Amino acid sequence: MDHIFVVQEHHAKKLHWDFRLEIKGVLRSWAIPKEPPLKPGIKRLAILVEDHSLDYADFEGEIKDGYGAGLVRIWDKGRYEMDSENEKKMVFHLNGKKLKGKYVLLKFERAGDKDWLLFKAKE
Repeated sequence: MDHIFVVQEHHAKKLHWDFRLEIKGVLRSWAIPKEPPLKPGIKRLAILVEDHSLDYADFEGEIKDGYGAGLVRIWDKGRYEMDSENEKKMVFHLNGKKLKGKYVLLKFERAGDKDWLLFKAKE
């Protein structure tokens, strides 16, 4: 079964990318300080943030005030299929315009509950 994913380029206080996967009726979300990896061998820190509603997948515009204030634009969007998922690791196939193929989100063992690693797996 496939679901939506979206990556929003977020020009807040510091530029970052919001990586969002539809899971159990919400967009589970991670903030990535650098552009998401387009090829294997590139690893990115992905910091788990609050879930967002599914309608947020289409949001582009300016957040005027408060936390996250700044310009948001859709960087990539598409469908994905989860291969495997547990509390510490998710393996999935993305089918977007930029992000295509097998990706992994891996939770850091030594860090807090919010730090994950995102990378494109070798096919």
